[in-house]
Amino acid sequence: MDKLNRLSPIGMFDSGVGGISVLREALTQLPCERFIFYGDTANAPYGTKAREEVLSLSRYIVEMLIKQDCKAIVIACNTATSAAAATLRSQYPDLPIIGMEPALKPAHQLHQDGIVLSLATPGTIAGEKYAHLYALYGQGVVSLPCPGLMEFAERGELTGEPLRAYLARLFAPYADRKVEAVVLGCTHYVFLKQAIAAFFPGVPLIDGNEGTVRQLRRRLEEVDLLSDTKPQSDTRLTLMSSGGEKAVETMRLLLQWKDNKNA
Repeated sequence: MDKLNRLSPIGMFDSGVGGISVLREALTQLPCERFIFYGDTANAPYGTKAREEVLSLSRYIVEMLIKQDCKAIVIACNTATSAAAATLRSQYPDLPIIGMEPALKPAHQLHQDGIVLSLATPGTIAGEKYAHLYALYGQGVVSLPCPGLMEFAERGELTGEPLRAYLARLFAPYADRKVEAVVLGCTHYVFLKQAIAAFFPGVPLIDGNEGTVRQLRRRLEEVDLLSDTKPQSDTRLTLMSSGGEKAVETMRLLLQWKDNKNA
């Protein structure tokens, strides 16, 4: 790798379009940074794949982003973080690599005498990172794997009867339980927040996006790579996808999404 440059872009990737929710946060918190976002829609979902396959896909994407002179990498996917972050950090020790984790810690602070529902992909819940978090903050947490849920966001299907029916089946066993918080443990689920919130009126829905971007800022500051020069608007963001232009158009639409109902 060449010497890292503070004016170089930050690379960010996800199994599909869900990481756009992290990108939105990063664009707000880091106004002087440039970003290249890659969504691996052609290979989505990651959450039901074997760890070795997710690692291989992640390594390929990181190598591609490095070739585009990225000064840091954000793995905007809980499943890919669990499967690949440690290996990639070992392979590229001089490159800041920031991952995601389900927000069990902040949810734990809200736990009293009810339950916390942690929604995530099967791959995330089966991973070592999740097991470590659960050991620390799992009191009262019900881990709820959600195979098929992220695909609604991939299709841009953020409302409607099929989504409502899926969620109704998913949440039926907890209809009579006191739910104190819901953890959105997949970046795709942030775009489904309004549909999920309808089942839990007044209950906080918590994701890890803001904390991930704060960690990105800290790491850039530590290695003197935080930019203080605002880029031209037409160079600030590059969107790429293995799913082609249709997937990129979905990303553009999600960048305009209005989070007007935060439970």
